[in-house]
Amino acid sequence: MKLREIAHCRAGDKGNTSNISVIPYDENHYEYLKQNLTIETVKAAFKDIVQGDIVRYDLPNIHAFNFVLYDALGGGVTTTLSMDIHGKSLSSIMCNINLPDIRD
Repeated sequence: MKLREIAHCRAGDKGNTSNISVIPYDENHYEYLKQNLTIETVKAAFKDIVQGDIVRYDLPNIHAFNFVLYDALGGGVTTTLSMDIHGKSLSSIMCNINLPDIRD
């Protein structure tokens, strides 16, 4: 199952750091994502892009997550040669992560 089937994502940037929010469509899927959308899973998906650490912040009050990807934007807006200088397309990579089938 792809993450996009149960959640949507939004990416932002600050310098050479990207942050990607993951918000399940159904808040009941929060615990499933907490168990299955691990830092290791995200690192594997971004292995060719992110050069630094990845940190996950759990936001249980709003049933969401924020992943911070350090050294992810080729130096940042003013120095990168990337076509996507703000890293907005990184949310598409996140949404494409494979997860185990969910059992409702």
